[in-house]
Amino acid sequence: MAGGTPVRYADAGKGTQVVLLLHGYLESIEVWDDFAGMLGREYRVIRLDLPGHGFSDWDGREAADMDYMADTAAAVLEIAGVDKCTVVGHSMGGYVALALAANHPERVEGLVLFHSSPNADTPEKAANRRREIELVEAGKKETLSRVNPGKGFAEANLHRCAEAIEDLAEQVMLTEDEAIVAVLKGMSQRKDRNEEMRRFGIPELMIFGTGDNYIPVEAAEAMILAQPQARTAWLERSGHMGFVEQPEESLAILKDFLTEVAGKGN
Repeated sequence: MAGGTPVRYADAGKGTQVVLLLHGYLESIEVWDDFAGMLGREYRVIRLDLPGHGFSDWDGREAADMDYMADTAAAVLEIAGVDKCTVVGHSMGGYVALALAANHPERVEGLVLFHSSPNADTPEKAANRRREIELVEAGKKETLSRVNPGKGFAEANLHRCAEAIEDLAEQVMLTEDEAIVAVLKGMSQRKDRNEEMRRFGIPELMIFGTGDNYIPVEAAEAMILAQPQARTAWLERSGHMGFVEQPEESLAILKDFLTEVAGKGN
């Protein structure tokens, strides 16, 4: 139980510096398996199934909002005895990471948005979420499992990453319909975090992929302009799943950033 919500989490690796990995929409802790294994050679790595995903509950909420998910993540850190960590949020996990830094600043010493954004939903994105809700409520969740996982990868990586895409498709089908609807509502209700992010006063990193179908290069460049205090890294052969598509390059970028975080703490 974490903050009253039954949650599955994993705590592994070695080292005194802690990294919290937060997965994206319709993912689970398994999406990090290989990357967490590499990272765990030098760092303590904590992962959790965010509410409504994997084996974690969502308390039957109508909307599983990002603040609630962040509170749950903070409760996991409390259970694990972690005072401070660098939080790495992938896609939706980035929304949660921002809420964690805003609502529990004492827990966060570094922030990484991995294929994510501090922006609120655009009208177009909000409309897409409403369409997904309608699909799920109509009993057509399999449509999401066919479309969403592959869209997360750069076209050039589809064949090479076919097994990962299949695993993500299976995860969609394993996620409860009511949970998917609650999470979609929670994401669509989130607020713009740009101003807060500029004021956090901690090391920040944004990682983008040049082949991202969800965050086009133009949108990423606008985010970079809006967050001049944050470091930026590009994965030139990745879509929206850089830690799967280019794990070694992603690991090198993250380790370099973690060195900066450790230096700030001394």
